[in-house]
Amino acid sequence: MIDIRALRKSYGSNEVIKGVYAEIAQGEVVCIIGPSGSGKSTILRCINGLETYNEGQISIGGQLVDPSASTIKDIRREVSMVFQRFNLFPHRTVLENVIEGPIYVLRESRASAIAHAKELLASVGLAHKADAYPPQLSGGQQQRVAIARALSMRPKAILFDEPTSALDPELVGDVLDVMRKLAESGMTMVVVTHEMQFAKEVADRVLFIDGGVVVEEGPSKEVLENPQHPRTKDFLSRVLHPM
Repeated sequence: MIDIRALRKSYGSNEVIKGVYAEIAQGEVVCIIGPSGSGKSTILRCINGLETYNEGQISIGGQLVDPSASTIKDIRREVSMVFQRFNLFPHRTVLENVIEGPIYVLRESRASAIAHAKELLASVGLAHKADAYPPQLSGGQQQRVAIARALSMRPKAILFDEPTSALDPELVGDVLDVMRKLAESGMTMVVVTHEMQFAKEVADRVLFIDGGVVVEEGPSKEVLENPQHPRTKDFLSRVLHPM
């Protein structure tokens, strides 16, 4: 469904993505892991057309991702993104945050958008917060609203950019539980994460990225329990067994 070929991305003279290849099949869950600054989030932003790339190509369902083309709007309708910092409108209620995309982008009727939003909020355990405002919610609750908002667009895939990194430890579990249910439902997911247990339990495959290249990839348990590349071994030893 998502095909990345020879992807390169630079910021001035700093090349952060150096020829990445990756394929994500429909219904597959792929976790991208690696140290900070390795290019993980940049890859997601290139997939969704939030960043332009310098070389190579990305296609989604056979359609080329070109941020300068009118087709990028269609791609963004099909591939939603959940960010680290929620990006909710603080002056709008939870329900209003979830219905905005369907109404103004998909041209869905208000009644239909509200009905769907209420179903989604119930599915993430927040039906009782529909009339609350984001500042009244915990970080974990805001992130679950962000996931409901992403789902409101009825996407074919969702990109998650370190969705739990801004949360207090006790709030992480609820967000990961929602993501587990999504994976079980067959949603195509690309997840940049530092949650190794989640990656091992939920992901079909793991890509370990360092220095802008894919150092190692394979089935999640295989890579995380028996890494082959010395750099992967070193990274996982630091993440799983910190000093």
